[in-house]
Amino acid sequence: MPRVWDVAVRDWTRVHDARAAAEGAAALAGLDERRTAAAVAVAAELATNLLKHTAGGRLLVEAVPAPEPSEEGERSRVVQLAAIDDGPGIGDVPSALGDGFSTSGSRGAGLGTCRRLADTFTVHSTPGRGTVAVARLGTTPPGAQVPPVTSDGASEPGSPHPPAAGGTPGTGQRPAAAAPLSAPHAGTPGAAPGPGAPVAAAGCGGLPGRTAPPGAAVPAGGLRSGRAPGAGGSGHGHGPAERHATRSERFVRLARVRAGGLNIPYGGAEYSGDAWTCVRAGDTVTLMLADGLGHGPEAARASSAAVTALHACADLGPADVLRRLHDALKGTRGAAVSLARLDLAAGRLRFAGIGNVGARLRTGGTWRHLLARPGIVGVHRPTTLREEEADWTGDPLLILHTDGLPSRWAPPPGAGLPAADPAVTAAVTIRDASSPARPVRDDTAVAVLTPTPPELP
Repeated sequence: MPRVWDVAVRDWTRVHDARAAAEGAAALAGLDERRTAAAVAVAAELATNLLKHTAGGRLLVEAVPAPEPSEEGERSRVVQLAAIDDGPGIGDVPSALGDGFSTSGSRGAGLGTCRRLADTFTVHSTPGRGTVAVARLGTTPPGAQVPPVTSDGASEPGSPHPPAAGGTPGTGQRPAAAAPLSAPHAGTPGAAPGPGAPVAAAGCGGLPGRTAPPGAAVPAGGLRSGRAPGAGGSGHGHGPAERHATRSERFVRLARVRAGGLNIPYGGAEYSGDAWTCVRAGDTVTLMLADGLGHGPEAARASSAAVTALHACADLGPADVLRRLHDALKGTRGAAVSLARLDLAAGRLRFAGIGNVGARLRTGGTWRHLLARPGIVGVHRPTTLREEEADWTGDPLLILHTDGLPSRWAPPPGAGLPAADPAVTAAVTIRDASSPARPVRDDTAVAVLTPTPPELP
């Protein structure tokens, strides 16, 4: 069942709670002792930064599917830590990611520790809206050298870093352009970086001179050239070895996607009745979000049953999957389910849903509402199930959301949501849709599918 630790970071006693949450999620993800210690250190740093630089915020900790969908599905899980606040925001994110940057008189090593220990680390900040920082930690990759963690949660000085993309595997070496990160993650007064602000190169072989738009989500790898991994020659992803490949082969090689989400249980409960997953079957990727009827443990059992059933039939189309899920959820209280299947070779997305899990697709700068049919999976299924189809082109972005968001929620126009990291997109969506005037009365979950940025390995 979806176990989520929702830590309201309002005073220093909650730092201990953040560490305990990371330890619990690490056990669910199957991390070893060293990676568990790293997750605990990152949780402590994020909670500490919330207290130092804002009036507080929340830290959401859970074990989630790895962002790159694989056929292993739920068996490949990572610890995700999402720190969210509604403070004034970081005035200049790229500068804040520089070593030694601090606005509180500290060493400026908080985010540096997070970057060194996490597999992925992304910070997004908007003036007047706050900051979101998302870190993920998985099992130690083969040949990687993980820096030991000292008693205060920092990596030992002089210890080898994990190899970054573009570095030398097994050596801990980083590209020459890489620089460590360190900054308070949230709440630094000031305006967001303006157009043309340099993006700090760190951790992924970033190249100087690339720029970030205002409020951009800056990954802990900075930005690199637009060439796809392994592409040669022109820098447009079509090197000599690729010129004779078929169109389908080129698309599969270049059209990679990432999935991510955020899940908030109602009323601080341990388990959420919402559950999302993303699984790959050959050249197709399926993103699903299920909302168990009501909330609490019984709702969590229903949504978890949907996740388990999907992994047994991920090679089927959306309508056929829903029919299988309907049978699998009989005996539970049922769930609303929406799912989208992306064919990477054809560049086509197919969608189907039953119940009130919302779906929005952005292509070419325009948002489209994907419609689900009325019903409850496992209780009452429509006689006919209609699938919608769309091209996966034009800076695409898919958002699935449960009814924890306002019923009339609509994405901001244009490219108003960050797409550098799908979990950051989910976090910003939930934060910006929330309102004190509208109390939340159910679990809230958002799942996102987005193309893998070309700067990522």
